[in-house]
Amino acid sequence: MTDQSPSYHYALIARALRVLEAESPALTLEALAARMGVSAAHFQRVFSAWVGVSPKRYQQYLVLDHARDLLARKFTLLDTALETGLSGPSRLHDLFMTWEAMTPGDVARGGAGLAIDWGWFDSPFGAAIVMGTEKGICGLGFAAEMGEAAAFADLQNRWPLAQFRENPAQLAPWVQTAFGLHRGANAPAPLLLIGAPFQIKVWQALLAIPSGHVTTYSEIARHIGHPKAVRAVGTAVGRNPISLLIPCHRALRKSGALGGYHWGLPVKRAMLAYEAARADAAE
Repeated sequence: MTDQSPSYHYALIARALRVLEAESPALTLEALAARMGVSAAHFQRVFSAWVGVSPKRYQQYLVLDHARDLLARKFTLLDTALETGLSGPSRLHDLFMTWEAMTPGDVARGGAGLAIDWGWFDSPFGAAIVMGTEKGICGLGFAAEMGEAAAFADLQNRWPLAQFRENPAQLAPWVQTAFGLHRGANAPAPLLLIGAPFQIKVWQALLAIPSGHVTTYSEIARHIGHPKAVRAVGTAVGRNPISLLIPCHRALRKSGALGGYHWGLPVKRAMLAYEAARADAAE
């Protein structure tokens, strides 16, 4: 991991997040860099390379009330998002992606008959384990908080009867598109959703949330026609196997609390701040 890689950038940013959370989000650039053991100039370069804005600007997205502020300013009413074309079931925001779902019968077989390729990749949020079939990416998780062995086992155990083979070359073009490295039509990134029908509905709703915006578990429940199933929606969000690309990190509690995140709350906080900073900078 070099100091030019996204994983290095995220590792440094993750350390900074812990310092800011433990001490104060108002630390100066110089004070924060000193806590990190790096120069202010180096820290500035890393932040700018990672998120495209300065540390000072990024810090405003880390205050405790930021999630509530997002709900106030960037709340997505899912029906409107679909109607206005911000996103939709066949399109994942501004990335060139498509998706299809496995049949319930295929899901019930626990992966029997599936050949799943896997590989480790650098990402803006640390080391990422990516899994996929010939039809598309079916799993994406992050190791920053739980470690690589646990992250791999977590995804593998979702399809216990599948055949797994390490084959990052097969997945690389899709991953490059998914992480925003290739945005052209020459490198589409198809997603394969493997889940129960209720889970698929929830994941489809998540696909309607634009980057830099958020919604609530209760809004998702209302949108899919089960307004009283907020807890079940939360469970389905937590079982999303394709993190980031199916943006479960954009779902919050109605109070503005972050809720949970399968790959660790520090990762969720970093994702939300990263996307909000980039979205506001583009306006």
